[in-house]
Amino acid sequence: MYLDVFSDNSFESNCWLIGADGTDEAVVVDPGFSPARIRTMLETEGKRAAAVLATHGHFDHIGAAAEVCGDELPLFIHEADVLALTDPEGWGAGYPSPPVPVKDVRALVDGDVLTFAGFRIEVVHTPGHTPGSVCYLTDGWVLSGDLVFAGAIGRSDFPNSSPQDMERSLRRFLELPDELDVLPGHGPRTTVGRERARNPFLVELR
Repeated sequence: MYLDVFSDNSFESNCWLIGADGTDEAVVVDPGFSPARIRTMLETEGKRAAAVLATHGHFDHIGAAAEVCGDELPLFIHEADVLALTDPEGWGAGYPSPPVPVKDVRALVDGDVLTFAGFRIEVVHTPGHTPGSVCYLTDGWVLSGDLVFAGAIGRSDFPNSSPQDMERSLRRFLELPDELDVLPGHGPRTTVGRERARNPFLVELR
């Protein structure tokens, strides 16, 4: 599998580039920054972007989406976070951000299935951090966005966050198989089993 990531930005947010063996396609997940770097990383590995996925609508995860998508690539984001692309204050982020005018926006809902870069990717709606936060699930890994990190969880104290939704989403995360790799929105990769056993915010939900 092709897997690359960088996070050297002021928010330390991860941008993941992922593709299955045997394909020259890759998906770009959470392009908050550095569109030129994303293109260079893909070109160096002989990959081409097939789609851009957003785990949620915060600027550090979608800030470079318009430049990465250009005129050709679609951006997939949950329907509850679509407004973040044009009116982050109205969406309820609690802070002003420049609009991100992506030309081809595809709104997602829970249970949608995407097929890109050699993967079948299921959309799992996990609100709490934002109304439209999602995880992207395959049979080998889950992109957890700002739901679960290694040893921590995402914030649920923003104006449009919900601690109650976050708890329900964390319980849904705990239903996933232990062996799944977790590729989070910030910090190092981990596994579902490791977080089930060691993450203090998840241990107390068991």
